[in-house]
Amino acid sequence: MRGLLGITVAAALLAASMAAQAQQNGYPNRPVRMIVPFAPGGASDYVGRIMQARMSELLKQQLVVDNRSGAAGNIGVEVAATASPDGHTFLLGNVGTMAINPNMFLKFKYKPLRDLIAVSQVVDVPGALVAHPGLPVKTVQDLVTYAKANPGKLNYGSPGPGSANRLEMEIFQLLTGTRLTHVPYKGGAGPAMIGLLGNEVQTMFVTFSSAVNFTRQNRVRMLGVIAPKRVAALPEIPTMAEQGFKDMVVGSWQGVFLPKGTPQAIVNRVFDVVQETMKTPEIGKRLEEGGVDVVVSENPAAFVKFVARENERFGRVIREAKIETE
Repeated sequence: MRGLLGITVAAALLAASMAAQAQQNGYPNRPVRMIVPFAPGGASDYVGRIMQARMSELLKQQLVVDNRSGAAGNIGVEVAATASPDGHTFLLGNVGTMAINPNMFLKFKYKPLRDLIAVSQVVDVPGALVAHPGLPVKTVQDLVTYAKANPGKLNYGSPGPGSANRLEMEIFQLLTGTRLTHVPYKGGAGPAMIGLLGNEVQTMFVTFSSAVNFTRQNRVRMLGVIAPKRVAALPEIPTMAEQGFKDMVVGSWQGVFLPKGTPQAIVNRVFDVVQETMKTPEIGKRLEEGGVDVVVSENPAAFVKFVARENERFGRVIREAKIETE
């Protein structure tokens, strides 16, 4: 036990030393950009902008949020993967870009686990099933009944063919025997939510944080939450499991990634900054108000293993659901 404790302490001291070395070597020496691979208005943009000020303070350089939307997040991934590996560009990736897309877009030349360094998870975002308030449904079962009685008349939105939201609806249709028409939107959850508000689509799965304010304003109706328990921000909304849909468990985690080749000292410095940012009470409070849970990795190696497991999990779901890949 003493030997194991000694190794653990030594590893922690080495990481701290390398982080200090990165600071001594002048990192960062100019503004840093955080690529959000989706348009403003979605969960990733929401989380990134809450992190922005505190990370700028800790890095002692301005952190700029750079929205690079398109191709279900793949454009932003490519920008990050091809950036200079000097720590001045990193990516706020999520379950869609880092675990679903690699199993959907098989010809996309950049792979998260090969071309990026997983630094740390930062949050987990519950999902939600929402509907346009003009649709005569109040529960998940109401939606199933209505969809079966009106085949082909309902459209559902998503941020793209390979998005987590689309995958959630495909699973939902398999479980319920319903068939809805898919309407993909470019740019992330924000444009898809605008489509729902305008009744271009009548229902969709979306991250809880993207829908919470619209729900409070009665501009959308939230039918169920994809989470282990009800979310404190809207405690009156039952979970999908409470309504008999226990297999709907797809959440939307997010995490920080750096380009492959980034020096380990900088990786450790970014990891420390991310940890301190996410442990700031004000950050946690603001995220909780939007229904977002702070979840950080123990270390970069643990996050690498987590992302690998998520790739395996969603690859299996995509194969079992027989979703066509590109």
